[in-house]
Amino acid sequence: MNKKNVLNVKNLNKVYSKNTTSSLHALKNLNLEVKQGEIFGLLGPNGAGKSTFINILGGTVIKTDGEVDVWGFNLDKNPRQVRASIGIVPQEINVDPFFSPKKLLDLQAGLYGVKKKDRITDSILKLVSLEKQANSYSRSLSGGMKRRLLVAKAMVHQPPIIILDEPTAGVDVGLRQTLWENVRLLNNQGVTIILTTHYLEEAEKMCDRIGILNHGALVALDTTKNLLKKIQTKKVNFTTDKKVNINNDSLESLKIISNKENQLNISYEKSKINIEDIISYLKEQNVIIVDISTDDGDLEDVFLRLTKS
Repeated sequence: MNKKNVLNVKNLNKVYSKNTTSSLHALKNLNLEVKQGEIFGLLGPNGAGKSTFINILGGTVIKTDGEVDVWGFNLDKNPRQVRASIGIVPQEINVDPFFSPKKLLDLQAGLYGVKKKDRITDSILKLVSLEKQANSYSRSLSGGMKRRLLVAKAMVHQPPIIILDEPTAGVDVGLRQTLWENVRLLNNQGVTIILTTHYLEEAEKMCDRIGILNHGALVALDTTKNLLKKIQTKKVNFTTDKKVNINNDSLESLKIISNKENQLNISYEKSKINIEDIISYLKEQNVIIVDISTDDGDLEDVFLRLTKS
């Protein structure tokens, strides 16, 4: 079944004029679509244009030109419906210290025009595991609880799309796990998630598809699986019974990273040779292989290759 696009972006540009002679092109002809129910990752180095893009969707930055459709609504014609279709979880923790989570969510729902009888404050608090803190002052919450409260705030109007802007920046590992469990839970309930992150291993685990931005332009847009397939170099570490007599010319595309007494560390191109070829070569030399560990490369390799200016 083909899922519909919940976000369509065509030739989106944002130019900030610094003065009469110079300007900054923050987004350059950005084209992308996000499908219903997916977790979509938007990656890129600092200053790549990720926040500009999110702020355009949220209505705090005005685009220079291009088309943006969210949940079937056009940003120029129906800006209010676009904003009602999105919940944004910002990077900065911005919660009023003197409100309780319950009060804060009720207030936020009121700002979105959600009638009292239609509010689902208690179920949202339960979803982000804050039901026990519902009536405590927000200032008494831990950093992790405040993060989850931001997710809750973005959900009061039950938007079909949630945008998480660097949700785990400066967050410890345990907390990161909890946050991702919450995100998965939301996604399982049918909410489409768009996230920007610096943590590439996070994007690799979480995202169905990934777009990589660099200097305002989209340099890659594909499924996480396909992006990882593009990595051709594989690294292998052999533990052997003796030192191996091998050099860079022994097999095509082979590179010796290090060759010590019982450890041989090499890299090779997957398209040129198989690991079996290397194992056969070692066996011909009467070398016994005690252990093998491989490194297939990760999203970081793709990211670095694509964003090297």
